[in-house]
Amino acid sequence: MRIGLLTAPFSSLSLEEALDRAVEVGVSAVEVGSGGYPGHPHCPVDELLKSESKRAEYLEAISSRGLIISALSCHNNPIHPDQEVAKEADEVFRRTVRLAQLLEVPVINTFSGLPAGAAGDRMPNWVTCPWPPHFLEMLDYQWHQVAIPYWKEAAKFAEDHGIKVAFEMHPGMLVYNVDTMLRMRDAAGPTIGCNFDPSHLFWNGVDPVAAIRKLGDAIFHVHGKDVYVDPINVSVNGCNDNKPYDRIPERSWTFRSIGYGHSAKTWKDIVSAFRMVGYDYVISVEHEDALMSVDEGLAKGVALLKDVCIFEPPGEMFWA
Repeated sequence: MRIGLLTAPFSSLSLEEALDRAVEVGVSAVEVGSGGYPGHPHCPVDELLKSESKRAEYLEAISSRGLIISALSCHNNPIHPDQEVAKEADEVFRRTVRLAQLLEVPVINTFSGLPAGAAGDRMPNWVTCPWPPHFLEMLDYQWHQVAIPYWKEAAKFAEDHGIKVAFEMHPGMLVYNVDTMLRMRDAAGPTIGCNFDPSHLFWNGVDPVAAIRKLGDAIFHVHGKDVYVDPINVSVNGCNDNKPYDRIPERSWTFRSIGYGHSAKTWKDIVSAFRMVGYDYVISVEHEDALMSVDEGLAKGVALLKDVCIFEPPGEMFWA
């Protein structure tokens, strides 16, 4: 298993400077934005699509430092009810798929997106309960009239280019937990899987180990990110929390560097579960800790992962 990082925290740096920082942190893979969120400061997508020599230079800058690209990331909403927003997101997705093929990157990370609740609505609408009855009508519209038709065709496009599509299961998107992930995969095919980020699952009350074992080979990529769930605030307001991220003392949960939300034992259980289901690719550290600098957060997160990860294949087992 490799440890990597998402280069977004180094967006003010050049590609070469960001890669040097990745090497200094001690990782062997980078995940690079290609549009949408987190943007593409380290990936000149159009230039790379047009020029074989530019692609060779780009890959040389990465491989010469002992790194690989674990994934291209284009988190956006191609099923947004605003057709201009949806069109732009779809174009970024398709350019990312084509570029991933040319760069021989096996997977792209993205969101499922979220449609409106009904035809003619102007904004996406996230449904979290089945009553009153109009919520079920909205879900039927979102899944059967918008999301499944789009992702069946988009998955075929990715498959034709030899690329897997990994959804980050994110609250506020149609695919936000194991059940919705597997529902979309069942509808759109095995080209669709997940970018497993335990931080979003923890604060929803999900046990990541149980989720990993249920998802199995639907896990295409992994984000290394932790979250602190504040038991006092949760006791008052529950886990769904739309207060701004900087109101940390009042929030029910806050993103933290690995080890500052859950113990090393928890992370050992998580990486052991990955080994159990056959995942042995990359854990890409995503720094979003508002209480810690980028340098410190990445250094401490990577150090903990190096301690808990399983890097060698299992040996022969002898049974008494």
